[in-house]
Amino acid sequence: MGKKKKAAPGGNLIAQNRKARHEYHIEETFEAGLELAGWEVKSLRAGKGQLTDTYIHIRNGQAWLLGSHFTPLSTASTHTVVEPDRTRKLLMHKKEIARIFSKTQDKGHTCVPLRLYWKGHLVKCEIALVVGKKLHDKRADEKNRDWERQKGRIMRSQN
Repeated sequence: MGKKKKAAPGGNLIAQNRKARHEYHIEETFEAGLELAGWEVKSLRAGKGQLTDTYIHIRNGQAWLLGSHFTPLSTASTHTVVEPDRTRKLLMHKKEIARIFSKTQDKGHTCVPLRLYWKGHLVKCEIALVVGKKLHDKRADEKNRDWERQKGRIMRSQN
């Protein structure tokens, strides 16, 4: 009988783009693989990846992740030239890339990464087609969040 591996204590999440959920309405999500160098994988295992101010660019039928920052480990990247902010290729099906490209040509639509996570031994990126929120939408979301928090406090005090 084979032994089952236990899940990592922090879960399988590497990095999350919280700003994207605040700034945009999410219309559709996709899963993409990342083409990474060895030092980048080691850096992600140590939790050194960031997705703030990151976006997806479609060029020549390929998807690219721009603006992500993977901080190199001093022990893992001694023998190579590292570039923490390099453009990384996303691995997706051609039909998905074509769909994203056609949607991003519409006014107001863009494509942003939401999170990086482990799927087995592979690093995956959840990307989304999004539309920017207006200021009043952001205020309404904040009001709903505050109400949910207050409602939870009331329910706990009742029990």
